[in-house]
Amino acid sequence: MKVGLTQMDIVWEDKEKNMEKARKLVEQAAKQDVELLVFPEMTFTGFTMNTALAGEEMLFSPTLRFFKENSRKYHMSMAFGFVEDFGEEYYNKLMIVSEGRVLYDYDKIHPFNYGEEGRHYIGGHEVKTARLKDMEISGFVCYDLRFPEVFQAVSGQADMILVIANWPKDRILHWETLLRARAIENQCYIIGVNRTGKGNGLEYMESSMAFDPMGERLTKAHSKSELMVVEVDADKVRQIRKKFPFKKDRQMDLYETFYTKGMAGTVKEMESLKMA
Repeated sequence: MKVGLTQMDIVWEDKEKNMEKARKLVEQAAKQDVELLVFPEMTFTGFTMNTALAGEEMLFSPTLRFFKENSRKYHMSMAFGFVEDFGEEYYNKLMIVSEGRVLYDYDKIHPFNYGEEGRHYIGGHEVKTARLKDMEISGFVCYDLRFPEVFQAVSGQADMILVIANWPKDRILHWETLLRARAIENQCYIIGVNRTGKGNGLEYMESSMAFDPMGERLTKAHSKSELMVVEVDADKVRQIRKKFPFKKDRQMDLYETFYTKGMAGTVKEMESLKMA
């Protein structure tokens, strides 16, 4: 499957200008036979806390309509960031559309409270996967990348995980390091798509990147291109997991006790078993 990673310079809180930028990227991707085109978090606004401007009701959303229509027109699946207004409760979403229909609908689980996102957006409570051609796909949004548990929760099924973001230049080392780590520890493709330019006083750099299930980088580092295209192969994921069956050695029941009882409780329990 051909996956297109955009590096879009989002115009701060200007949906019309960003829609025009996205239209040009879609046309470029179509010429390269891209099958899944991935856009950054909050694609048409940037990472804004202005929910009144960003939020759209699902049934009447111009953003959703734009991607549905173009996915049908170009026979190309598209992943993008979107803010849903659900009765004046707002959700920071990752959506995938294919042939004019919604294939994947995910609410960002971890609001970025350092940036006060939790004061404006409701966190999600569900991880998901979706089938696209021969690949099982999942996806997360920006700050979710810092929480490896959710990636482990889906990687038993997922061949590829998308991460869409507005990740600032100042912390870009974390972005690259965590993306590579998620690929290695989950033995799947990781597609990270970040914005560029400036917005709300923050600077962003060209840093969309893809890693294969062994953590090998598939994209050119520091590329200035607005669109990069990589090939992904579900068979490669299966082959690597068969050759290196690391995931089978995970002890989920034991890890659960660490969370529910804490380390101190687990150590005491182990000591009591030794004495019995």
